Amino acid sequence: MFEDWESLAQRYNCNPEYPDRDLTRAEFATGLNDCLDRVKTAIASAPTDAATQADLETIRRLQAEFATELTALRQRVDRVEAQVNTLEKKQFSTTTKLSGQIIFAFTDAFGGASSNGQSDNYNATLSDRVRINFNTSFTGKDLLTTRIQASNVIDPRPVTNTSPSNETRLSFQSGGDTTNAAFLGLLKYDFPVSNSVKLTAATGFNIGFIDVLDNIVNPLASDSQASLSRFGRYNPIYRLGFDTGGAANIRLSPDLKLEVGYLASQANNPAQGAGFFGGNYAALGQVVFTPKFGTVALTYVNAYSDNGLNSGTGSVLSNLSGRAISSNSYGLEANFKLSPGLQAGGWVGYTNARAVTGAVRGDGDIWTYALTLAFPDLGQKGNLGGLIIGMQPKLTGTTALLSGLNARSDRDTGLHIEGFYRYALTKDISITPGIIWLTAPNHNSDNRDAFVGVIRTTFVF
Repeated sequence: MFEDWESLAQRYNCNPEYPDRDLTRAEFATGLNDCLDRVKTAIASAPTDAATQADLETIRRLQAEFATELTALRQRVDRVEAQVNTLEKKQFSTTTKLSGQIIFAFTDAFGGASSNGQSDNYNATLSDRVRINFNTSFTGKDLLTTRIQASNVIDPRPVTNTSPSNETRLSFQSGGDTTNAAFLGLLKYDFPVSNSVKLTAATGFNIGFIDVLDNIVNPLASDSQASLSRFGRYNPIYRLGFDTGGAANIRLSPDLKLEVGYLASQANNPAQGAGFFGGNYAALGQVVFTPKFGTVALTYVNAYSDNGLNSGTGSVLSNLSGRAISSNSYGLEANFKLSPGLQAGGWVGYTNARAVTGAVRGDGDIWTYALTLAFPDLGQKGNLGGLIIGMQPKLTGTTALLSGLNARSDRDTGLHIEGFYRYALTKDISITPGIIWLTAPNHNSDNRDAFVGVIRTTFVF
């Protein structure tokens, strides 16, 4: 019987690959079923061929001999097809996948994180942030991301030297409503135009260059799984533009990429002095080198804002709030993989800012830097240890006492010191305790050191 089948299968080029051992009847029937349709099709295409009559007789004998096994096999196939049809009818979409993230954070600030920079008057808080992402692909290579977000996270921002400082802002406090009202957080479309060029268009509430660029050089950049502070995520010069725009990511060689981006915060406003090109904007150019041992990036940002720099980090003076500012910023970012369990990196950022309106105009210099250490899989796979030591943006001098400033520079230098440990309870649940320590908050040694303790629990699905 096997010889009859083998001869038939060879003539019609449908001989299955059987294992090098004795076959069960069920295994033989599976191979037989796979080839029957091809044999019948070939015979039907040459009905006058005399040889096919003998082949038909062979098929009938084989079907009769293995009728029980073939019937059972086809019943199983029918059940699988029915289950697939049911799943297709119940699935959310054929083009869209749903993902989400939930954060619960227990936070307390103490020391100099207070209304006067001298005492602790903050209460402990329990807050949350929820994100639902609809990820849609129309071609298999493009991606449309629609994010709905709700949050009630309020930063423990100390009021020091007359205005709120940005130095204790949290990484997962991403702006928007703090009453857990849902809103559109991000609408982004990525699509390739060639093998080496990808374009991105995006809008949303306070989205930044991190949402449209491929390379933000810091393994601790994630706002839900890594750094606890806003400053610890990446070089503050990336924050000088927000809301609406896009980027082009251009691969020049296997190890070299050029990225350009543009964001405007008044893109939907047709009024004079606003709009996509006439209002607040930031234009970025970046060269990224990615050898096997790490990543190095050189970044330039040209920006204009009618209300200071808005970096969301740093001292009160460094943000130059309340005046129209034109700025040029330069950054060097790097990260090196020293071993499977250790990465070292950091950044240096410099901004030359010019006040372009008001009675007193002049230039100001703002500097920032950080050293980051990442310890992937510390203790077990999925864990992450992190250490960040740096200086948040500091105004180092101005050419004139700009209107509204009470000094031409920050008087002292404070450090940002942050440590955390993300422990993976499961593949989808992690808990991250950590602490943020600010020496001389607001770059003023008259203020007591400030501390922010955080326990962040993250669920992803």
